[in-house]
Amino acid sequence: MLNIFVCEDNPPQRRAIVEIIQNIVLIEELDMRLVLDAGDPYALLEEVRANRNTGIYFLDIDLNSDINGLKLAQQIRLSDPRGFIIFITAHSELSYMTFQYRVEAMDFVLKDNPAEMKVKIHECLLNAMERYTLQTNRTHKVYTLEAGGRKISVDYDDILFFETSSNIHKVILHAKDRQIEFSSTMKELAGTLDDNFVRCHRSFLVNKKNIREVDAKNRMISFNNGETCLMSTRMMKGF
Repeated sequence: MLNIFVCEDNPPQRRAIVEIIQNIVLIEELDMRLVLDAGDPYALLEEVRANRNTGIYFLDIDLNSDINGLKLAQQIRLSDPRGFIIFITAHSELSYMTFQYRVEAMDFVLKDNPAEMKVKIHECLLNAMERYTLQTNRTHKVYTLEAGGRKISVDYDDILFFETSSNIHKVILHAKDRQIEFSSTMKELAGTLDDNFVRCHRSFLVNKKNIREVDAKNRMISFNNGETCLMSTRMMKGF
């Protein structure tokens, strides 16, 4: 999942940008979420440094602060070298400065034409999603599923376990930061995942890499984020 951040010191303009982004994410069913919109660049930096996911950053250049959007982008790059940075500004003459600061901006969007700004933001979100998916597939093994009309890719290392849903022919993927219900069965999953995924119960398929503890007495498996699942007596020996 891609996290979206917006830094714009003008509240009405920030609300307009956020509304455009949220509508596009909803209509295009993109695997993204708005994490923060702020006028204070330091508030955004604090959130970025605490966040581990790749981000998309829509930054105004003139922030009425002791750091501008270009310097903010430099700081973001230290925490998120793979992130996508888009500058949104009314000052077209500042576009050349994005190269001087060497922040590898994805695009430069002008505010003075709202219709064109909407089109450009749309293009940026779609391009970022496409590039992120390609990057992830090259560098990490991912599990891709369809849920709610969206194609979602989850890094194998982020998957804790799969659980049979109470809804027929549905499975719940438990990841480090979210849960996703989608159409599948345990039998289908067992045939597509690698050897790190092991059936520990008729209702659970676990990722051995993310197991923190196996409690044989209580037949319980604990994971790194504190979640737990059951282990059957029959399958206990394998653990």
